Amino acid sequence: MIRRFWRRMAWIVPLACSACGETFQSALQPAGPHAASLARLIWSFTAICGVIWLLVMLVLLFALWRRHRPAEARHERRATAIIGAAVAATVLIITGLTLMSYAATRGLSDDAPDPVVIRVRGYQWWWEVTYADRRPERTFVTANEIHIPLHRPVRLELTAADVIHSFWVPNLAGKQDLIPGRNNTLTIVADAPGTYRAQCAEFCGLQHAHMALPVIAEDAAAFDTWRQAQLAEAPAPVTAEQAAGRDFFTAGPCSACHTVRGTSAAGRLGPDLTHVASRQTIAAGQLPTTRGSLAAWIADPQTIKPGNNMPLVPMTPDQLQSVSAWLASLR
Repeated sequence: MIRRFWRRMAWIVPLACSACGETFQSALQPAGPHAASLARLIWSFTAICGVIWLLVMLVLLFALWRRHRPAEARHERRATAIIGAAVAATVLIITGLTLMSYAATRGLSDDAPDPVVIRVRGYQWWWEVTYADRRPERTFVTANEIHIPLHRPVRLELTAADVIHSFWVPNLAGKQDLIPGRNNTLTIVADAPGTYRAQCAEFCGLQHAHMALPVIAEDAAAFDTWRQAQLAEAPAPVTAEQAAGRDFFTAGPCSACHTVRGTSAAGRLGPDLTHVASRQTIAAGQLPTTRGSLAAWIADPQTIKPGNNMPLVPMTPDQLQSVSAWLASLR
């Protein structure tokens, strides 16, 4: 009954978030085998700790009921035996919980046959995502969004560029740290299609809370179609306004920080923008990907996300409109 109640309560947050257009996350709604293992661990811990709490309350009530009775030697010996048994039970319970935790988490970094290999690099405050392939020409870089195929293991190779971050997508797996100079791995599998919200779970600075990462699980055909589209270079401008925006972008300071494949822009300090308009959000989940959002971000990134490393680039209103028009065409 208690478990059924909490499973129903777990849907309150998703419903509330769907009303405001946000992707939800919940460790109590697993969508993959690793997350299901962790969910069972949560419920086991909850049940065991609930029983312990109930027993403690019963013992406390019994002690209060007998508090005015005179102490006797046999009662003291009984109390000593009870305390000894409680200590032994505590040791056994803690040992059991530790073994349960180990059994539930030891497979999170295991190698799996034929995985999709994705390298995730954490920055303050965004995510660089590289889809690796045995053929170098089929390796590509994107940012702030991950696509994965259903029912296929995905090995995430995690590292950080600046400070310690932590990758956490609770519907699919547990947390794993991203540490500068060290490569950690995490294996995830999605059994149900959907968009699952990942985030940084390690305080990493001013905009730590604004570092979201949608993980989109889709069938194999849709994933292959998306991957093939991401391998292509940026589409050519189709209007004079878009062409003007591309020319301003590639000739100005924007190209020193961002890469757009198919143009002369080859910067590595900021996210790859080759197909930025195909992503659900920009600024690591801060804004939906629309032309208006792109223009607002370019015009004043520090107001939207204070402390980020994107500078304010001087431009006229016409230049801002042309750049936002070109970026909005990069699908």
